[in-house]
Amino acid sequence: MSRPLFLHVGVQKTGTTSLQRFLRRSAPALADAVVIRTPEEGTPMRPLGRAAIACSLAPDDDHRATLVAAFETVLDGLPDDDRPVILSHENLAGAMPGNGGETRLFPALPAMLATLVQVAADRGFAPHVVIYTRRMTAWLPSVWAQAVRTDGYALTLPEFRAQTSELSGWGDLLRRLDGALSSVPVTRLRLEDEADADRPGRQLLSLAGVPDARLDALPPLESRAMERLTPGATEFLRRLNGLALNPHARDRVADLVARSQPLFAAHVPSEGTL
Repeated sequence: MSRPLFLHVGVQKTGTTSLQRFLRRSAPALADAVVIRTPEEGTPMRPLGRAAIACSLAPDDDHRATLVAAFETVLDGLPDDDRPVILSHENLAGAMPGNGGETRLFPALPAMLATLVQVAADRGFAPHVVIYTRRMTAWLPSVWAQAVRTDGYALTLPEFRAQTSELSGWGDLLRRLDGALSSVPVTRLRLEDEADADRPGRQLLSLAGVPDARLDALPPLESRAMERLTPGATEFLRRLNGLALNPHARDRVADLVARSQPLFAAHVPSEGTL
C-alpha cells in the first residue's frame, strides 16, 4: 500500500503561518501518527518554497528542474516508514496576486503539482493535495496588504482590485487542479470552517487520520502570527515601495515598520519631548 503524502499548498493569507506554528508545536505529540514538515529556517522546505515561486513566475525547463530537485531533497529527508506525511508550504501554490507582476489566481499551480505528484508517486507515495481557501471578499484585501508588506507592491487597494478584476474564483482553480491531477485527490478546506482558532489546522490533521480526541488534547497556541499591519503602517510601506531603494534596505525598513506600528497611527499620544 502506498504511503499517504498530504501536500498542503496554502494558499497564502489563509492562516498558514499560525497553522504551521501549531503543526510544529504538535509534531512531537503526534510523532507516532504523522510526519510533519514545515518551512523552518535551515530545512529543505525553504528552498522548495523559493523554487515554487520562481517556477510559477517563469515556468521554463530550468525552473521546473530546480523545483523537482528541491522536492526530491525534501522526500529524501523523510523517515523510511509507513506513517502519513504532511508537507505544508503556502509557497507551493506559487506567486500570489501582487507578487512579481502576477494578477491571476495561481495559474501555474496545476502544472507544478502535476509534476510533483508524479515524482511522489514514482517513489511509492500516494499524493493528496490539500488547499485552504478564504472568502474572496476578505482574502483579496489581505493579499494586497501582504504584497505591500513583503513583495514591494506599490499600488493602492483600488488599483490592485482593478488589476485583479478578472480574477477567477476558487471553484475555477479547483476545476483546473482536478483536470491536471486526474486520479490524485484534491481537498478544499475552508478557513471559515476551522472550529478552533487556537488549534488551527485541525481539518488538515483530521484528514491525515489524527483522531479528534488527540486533537482536542493538543495544547492551543498562545498567540496569533503574522497579523496584518495597521492601515497607517501599510500605507507608509506602500509609498516606500514606490522609491528606488536597495531591496535589502527596503526589507530592513519594513521590519522596523512592523515593530513600530504605533508610530504610524493618525493620533499617537506624546511620550515626552524629542
